Amino acid sequence: MSDDAPSTPSHAEALRDRVPRTRAGFERELDRLVDENRFTIAVVFPAVGAVSLVGSAEGWIPEPFAFHPWFVLFGVLVMRSPLVVGVLPLFSRRAVGWIGALIAYTYAIETIGIQTGWPYGSFAYTIDLGPMLGGVPIALPVFFIPLVVNAYLLCVLLLGERAQNTWLRLLTVSATVVAMDVVLDPGAVSLGFWTFDGGAFYGVPLSNYAGWVLSAVVAVVALDRAFDLGAVLARLRRCPFMLDDMVSFVILWGGINVWFGNLLPALVAGTFGLGLLRADRFDSGLLRLRDA
Repeated sequence: MSDDAPSTPSHAEALRDRVPRTRAGFERELDRLVDENRFTIAVVFPAVGAVSLVGSAEGWIPEPFAFHPWFVLFGVLVMRSPLVVGVLPLFSRRAVGWIGALIAYTYAIETIGIQTGWPYGSFAYTIDLGPMLGGVPIALPVFFIPLVVNAYLLCVLLLGERAQNTWLRLLTVSATVVAMDVVLDPGAVSLGFWTFDGGAFYGVPLSNYAGWVLSAVVAVVALDRAFDLGAVLARLRRCPFMLDDMVSFVILWGGINVWFGNLLPALVAGTFGLGLLRADRFDSGLLRLRDA
């Protein structure tokens, strides 16, 4: 063979050439990966999660698999991936700082709540949601922060240009966060994730929702300072999967509440589903299911 004949690239070289070399290229590759797996991430995972969690609570799944913390955490991380990938292009050093502050607040308020009963009411975790530190899950921000970010994004999308009004944005996002907890907490109490010391609303005290108003306001202030509102709205409009984590929320917690007969929380979850339809979200995932 001639010395100047072209050589065939090795498998390692071909793989290296496919790896994005810029942040923009990396973000495009993540967008493609999530977009091609939307139905699996946003429908299959929460549906399987709802069945496995209900099965654990009802005793259908034996130990040590019932409520296995790493299985729960893995499922949550997969369902969060569309949100993380969707928000990633918006991140700057300023955003990292403010999200870091929100994470610190999350740990602080949860620790205070467990030790004092303020502001959510007296409660305790009865199932370990991954590694715990001082009675608080280390992965707590993975559970809490996406919830408030989803509420923020949905309200910004539905409000459109009206979202420029700071007070209107604060009011609607805070109300949406509390409404999401109306779905979350009764379902979690029914599963046995945590318990309150009495509660009039499906085992949840009304004081819990006053605490969520406080946390929602703190979160909105932090998110307002972390991200440029115009950039958030522009990304929302061109990223069809950015609210798929909220689709997962509706399927997972709506299904759990239906099973346990928590009719009002299930109805609120359905209302969020209607809001997502109105916002024209998850259309391509449903079309893929129809065409399969």
